[in-house]
Amino acid sequence: MRAAAPALVAFMFLAAMPLLAEFWGGSYVTGLIMRAMILAIAALSLDLLIGTCGLVSFGHAAFLGIGAYTAGIAITEGTTDLATILGITIGISVLFALVTGAISLRTHGVTFIMITLAFGQMLFFTFSALSEYGGDDGLTLWERAYAYGLFEFEHGLFYTIFGLLVAIWLLLDRLRQSRFGRVLLAAKENSTRMETLGYGVFGYRLTAYVIAGVIAGIAGALTANEAEFVSPALSAWQRSGDLIIVVVLGGVGRRSGPVLGALAFVVLEEGLSSLTHDWRLIFGPLLIFIVLFAKGGLASLFERRQA
Repeated sequence: MRAAAPALVAFMFLAAMPLLAEFWGGSYVTGLIMRAMILAIAALSLDLLIGTCGLVSFGHAAFLGIGAYTAGIAITEGTTDLATILGITIGISVLFALVTGAISLRTHGVTFIMITLAFGQMLFFTFSALSEYGGDDGLTLWERAYAYGLFEFEHGLFYTIFGLLVAIWLLLDRLRQSRFGRVLLAAKENSTRMETLGYGVFGYRLTAYVIAGVIAGIAGALTANEAEFVSPALSAWQRSGDLIIVVVLGGVGRRSGPVLGALAFVVLEEGLSSLTHDWRLIFGPLLIFIVLFAKGGLASLFERRQA
């Protein structure tokens, strides 16, 4: 319970944010927090691979691109039902994850990183070539997807994203504590031993890879709906790097890590970028400082303070 406390506090803060924003920042702050929540969903999916499976993917943003372009193309072509868009996104994400995972997971270490990077760049150039849907310039959406019954009240989109974030966090938290999660954690320590004991490590990891891809795809679809804009940059390797930074910043494998990391990343990005265009020159040393002096990320700081 202690490890989950920071996330629970963050959720209570997020739930109250639309009310707080009326007195400070208005729609600008609400939009900023929605970005942070979507980033947290994507970071949760990547932390499943890094923190639970020990697999560092440098092409994870490909699933963000899949979700974003699925939503963008669907809305452009007249399909505005959010449930339908998410269903199509999940189907495409599962298919892409099965194909790429079946190839990537037969490798490990640097080879795995490079193969996932190659798949991510492949999708990046594919999206850039979609001239009918904006090409390199991206695709502007003139309307948002509609969730019947959810968007009929004020801040409907905000609480839809919030509800999905909480549901996904609970799902992954439950998954890590299940037999499935314990097998993945044990295989992370010694996969040969688990194979010897009769566990099909490849199948477990492929399942986790597909789950992570689906969740990242959902985050991509939400990004398109929130920003009303889709760009190939969503699937670029730099975006995958940002997701890894968020996971490390929050704490790899920590229950509250991705949520805290995403909130901190967005706040720091927004604050530093308002000071200088080269905000990453400040953010880089700050991240190194956190890694060196707060081993376990921001989540470990909260846990030690509680202890």
